[in-house]
Amino acid sequence: MMKISVRVLSFTMLVGLFFIPASAQAQTGYSSYSELTNKMTALNNANKNITELTSVAKTKGGKDVWLLTIGSGDVKNHPGIAVIGGSKASHILGTELTLRFAEQLLSSADTEETKALLASTTFYVFPQINPDAAIQYFDKLKYERDGNMTSTDADRDGFYDEDGFDDLNGDNFITMMRVADKTGSWTMHKDDPRVMVKADADNGEKGSYKMFTEGRDNDEDGKFNEDGEGGVNINQNFSYDFPYFKPGSSENPVSENETRGVLDFLFEEARNTFAVISFGPENNLSDPLKFNRGAASKRVVSGWLSDDITVNKMVSDLYNDKTNLGKAPSGEPQQGDLFQWAYYHYGRFSFSTPGWWTPEVKDEDGKAQKFDNDHAKHLAWAEAEGQDVFVEWTEVDHPDFPNQKVEVGGIKPFTLMTPPANILDSLAESHTDFIMEIASMKPMVELVNFKSESAGKNLTRITVDVYNGGSFPTASLLGQRNNWVRRVMTQIKLGNNMSLISGDIQDFDRSIPADGSVTKTWLIRGSGKVTITSGSPMTGFSTKEQTIK
Repeated sequence: MMKISVRVLSFTMLVGLFFIPASAQAQTGYSSYSELTNKMTALNNANKNITELTSVAKTKGGKDVWLLTIGSGDVKNHPGIAVIGGSKASHILGTELTLRFAEQLLSSADTEETKALLASTTFYVFPQINPDAAIQYFDKLKYERDGNMTSTDADRDGFYDEDGFDDLNGDNFITMMRVADKTGSWTMHKDDPRVMVKADADNGEKGSYKMFTEGRDNDEDGKFNEDGEGGVNINQNFSYDFPYFKPGSSENPVSENETRGVLDFLFEEARNTFAVISFGPENNLSDPLKFNRGAASKRVVSGWLSDDITVNKMVSDLYNDKTNLGKAPSGEPQQGDLFQWAYYHYGRFSFSTPGWWTPEVKDEDGKAQKFDNDHAKHLAWAEAEGQDVFVEWTEVDHPDFPNQKVEVGGIKPFTLMTPPANILDSLAESHTDFIMEIASMKPMVELVNFKSESAGKNLTRITVDVYNGGSFPTASLLGQRNNWVRRVMTQIKLGNNMSLISGDIQDFDRSIPADGSVTKTWLIRGSGKVTITSGSPMTGFSTKEQTIK
């Protein structure tokens, strides 16, 4: 039997496609750009009383970055959740889960429960914010592409897109290439020889292969496939911790139409957003972040603050209860990604999940097997499930390696991040339940315990508690330092012939904790109508009127 190889290199790569024949991939259950557009348009047309479909940007490839706003009433002054997919374009599951969230939410729009939710909550749904790159999943030649249509000189040699992938074995998959070479640092995995791993020199292991992505050195610079089609990775183009001078990140942050369109909308139009939920490789949902005092104490904060970590833990527990996906592989933040920007620069609670990962593989006794390599685990799972996820190693003649044995093979593109279509409905249902539960936990300001009492001749003292009945604070701890996050405003308006003796006409609180309150009091001279309003776009507003005689 021919073997397969997996690459463990930090190159935007190609780890696994779908499990059905290439001829059937257009019907995998995943939505192409045109199908996505048609579905979003249909949703809007069927629900125009509670939806608005807009394009926040036009890509260089001529595609719209769609936004579906869902909610009723004064949507800009109801607590909002931004649900975003496709920032990492090759993570097509994120796009599908985001789209299906909108579909499932709107399918229940006539129920009393959902009506009440949409009357107090706004959802901003961005299913695919890098559509130019996502098309590669649906193209004849499959490889994991994350760069948009901006031409880039990745190897800085003065030429653009001159060294892309080459399908050497003609199977329409770009996989890996292993070259037998004593000077190489790669070897076969001890438990699964189909998997290639770095040799552990400290334990006496010796490498016998060099590993490359499938292709040729077209520009003869000694590098393989380093400057192909596909420019800026939108998930490396956000402003926090921007990775200057790294492939895929552009010259400057927020350089792309897609990034600017999303950020402009969130900053300027969606000030009511209290949480951003994104689907991508980063993960703080199945496993919450840990508090890092050193990182959180820096002048430029690089770690979540302690109170926000507590919220992350609460949300993580809910996520695991709703999805029951088990332990996920490491999902560390990436430089310039959406997940970090939403917390550090937008100041909102930011939650991210891949949405699916390789399930546990159980032995004959039903016990979970242990693996020291994620790719070996995935292959064992695929074998148990009867899924075809790899290309057998096949020897090819390679002009760049004369007189050397060169084999092409490995895990098909997209596989590690893309589950079978037959579980998409259940995945979407559990994630929709999770997001709707988060919406029900939103910060929500209410004026309670109103008291009006005489304080002397023609004087009245009014006292009221501004209560946050949500499970979220009205702002993250980091957001309290951020000018883009609106504070809770409490103001009082007096009728004619009334005057304020003490207390503030307008007062601001940086944040009110979950199930917490602050007390406001005023001393008023005269009689007439008093109107008190409190809240922010992120909490909604509450108003109390009282006539003083």
